[in-house]
Formats: sequence, C-alpha cells, structure tokens
Amino acid sequence: MLWLDGIRVVEGDFTLSADMALRPGERIAVIGPSGAGKSTLLDVIAGFRAPQAGRVQWDGHDLTSVVPGKRPVGMLFQDNNLFPHLSVERNLALALRPGGGRLSEADHDHMALALHSVGLRGMGSRRPGALSGGQHSRAALARVLVQDRPVLLLDEPFAALGPALKVEMLDLVTQVAGAAKALVVLVTHDPADARRFAERVVLVADGVAFAPMDTTELFANPPEALRDYLG
Repeated sequence: MLWLDGIRVVEGDFTLSADMALRPGERIAVIGPSGAGKSTLLDVIAGFRAPQAGRVQWDGHDLTSVVPGKRPVGMLFQDNNLFPHLSVERNLALALRPGGGRLSEADHDHMALALHSVGLRGMGSRRPGALSGGQHSRAALARVLVQDRPVLLLDEPFAALGPALKVEMLDLVTQVAGAAKALVVLVTHDPADARRFAERVVLVADGVAFAPMDTTELFANPPEALRDYLG
C-alpha cells in the first residue's frame, strides 16, 4: 500500500495537501487544471520534492527521507528520459545498473524480456533517433520496466503522440503493468485517458489532491471542481 499521510507542500503562494492510500496493482489517473500540483504529487512520491509536512509510506516503510534512487518507484517523464547518443539497450542498461557495473547474462536476458514485452524485440541496438514516435515511447517504457519497481509513475509521457498511438500506449501500459502487478499512477490532462486507463481517479484542484474515487462514479457525478475543469 502506498500511503500519503498528511502530505503538505508549500512553495510561496502554492500549496498542495494530500492524504490517501493507493493499492498495489491498481491503475490511478491524476487529473486537474494546469498548475494545480499534479506533477508535484508525483515528485513527492518519487522523492524529487520533500513535503513540509506528512509522510510517504510504502508497505509500512517510511520513504519520506529516502532518496529517489532507493525508493520502490520508477518514473516516466514527458520527454521519455532516453539518452539520444546511446542505443536503446545501453539506455536500459543504465536504468538497470546506474553505476555502470558489468552486466550479467541474466541482466541481458532481463533487458531482452523488457524489450519483448513492449514490442521492440530485436531493436536494442538502435538509437532513439532511429525509432518512430510510438517506438520511442515503447523504449522509454521498457527502460522503466527493467527496474522492476512496484510503483510506476507516468507524468504525461504520451501527450505528444497522436490519438491512436496514445490509446495504443495506454493499453500497453495496462497490459505490462498488470502482468507485473505494479501500481501505476498516470498524470493526464485528457479525461478520455482517465476513463480508458484508470480504475480510480485523483482530482487535483484548489490546493488539494483529493482521495481517489471510482472512475465511472466520478465522471457520472463530478464534484464542482471537476465540472469547472471539464467546462
């Protein structure tokens, strides 16, 4: 269980409060207006931003003071965080062994399995610039999956893709994360993404990341803050 216990972030006039529990293996969408704090919420979970109050806990362990690389969290950013001068395989190797240690045969097998799971079998020698937009997103997803973290954070990684490719990637994340039984938290501006992908939705508005609600119920009976956002 991922528990955000009394979290409060304050930066000048900006504040964000969060108090919620997210279950292992579920798919969560985070929606809300620009600047409301969606990415901030993910940064707190990942450890890139320290809250002024509250705790982040996973499976009963307090992560609040744990550095990002030691947390059970993988994160996929909007720019896909691939190094363009390295092959796809080398990008995966750095994710697997950040210190640059020697890769074992098991490591190579693990990377090959990650590429196969996202539909890029045999493409490990290519550089990101030689991939299509959809393949680039798949490679970035493989880079996160190879770390085998139980929590996967996605900060609008498919926003630049066309509608068909975005749907394809959302379905792929559902498939591979489901197989890994990972908790997936997806930030999106598009309510259609939330409806397609998420079992529950976290609305971020007015300085609060509200506790997650059932997706169908939330959009059938939206609170005022969501109605204002949807227009």
